[in-house]
Amino acid sequence: MAELWYNGIIMKKESSVKRKKFGDMPRRPSLFWDVDPKTVDPEKHARYIIERILEFGTDEEVRWMWNTYPHSLISDVLSKSRVVRPLTKPLWQALTQ
Repeated sequence: MAELWYNGIIMKKESSVKRKKFGDMPRRPSLFWDVDPKTVDPEKHARYIIERILEFGTDEEVRWMWNTYPHSLISDVLSKSRVVRPLTKPLWQALTQ
């Protein structure tokens, strides 16, 4: 099992990590500026949420995403996204390999 360090927090790269419930999803208005944050569904809009957090998320939001969604989904979103900037992608690609 590999471990990654992100701002002093150990993030395990193992897909069997127990996932949190979606209830504590970050709903910061500046993260979801183009929609009502109350209407964002973590299951239906997973790709949208992951893209926003990869690009604009705080440390807390990144930890929530990392512990909530399967790492394979995060990696898939990253590889197919047209929203995540080219300067941001190498960091996340290194963390999700």
